[in-house]
Amino acid sequence: MDKHYKLFRVRELADNDEEFIATLAAAFLEEVPEDAGRLKEAVSNKDYYTAYQAAHKMKPTVDLFELGVLQDLIEVQDWGKFEKTGMDISGKLEIVLTAIENASKELKVDFNL
Repeated sequence: MDKHYKLFRVRELADNDEEFIATLAAAFLEEVPEDAGRLKEAVSNKDYYTAYQAAHKMKPTVDLFELGVLQDLIEVQDWGKFEKTGMDISGKLEIVLTAIENASKELKVDFNL
């Protein structure tokens, strides 16, 4: 448990209410992988606006669960926001996607979801 994510801030937000923590974990699994897929597609299509939107939406949850990739996600977000056409963001995107995939797998196991 807590190998690819941290629950410290989640527990603080939930005031250690285990049911609410499980609800937050379920919400993570419902939203973040879907947004990550949208982000991946947007980057591959050089759809800067959609990439910006997806990354921006994911930031609070990635930060709350402390995946350790917030700065990488911000770089991907800024790539879209500022339409950095000459920049290859694929390395940062892969770091973010891997962290989300690892955290998602672990949350499913840890919370029986």
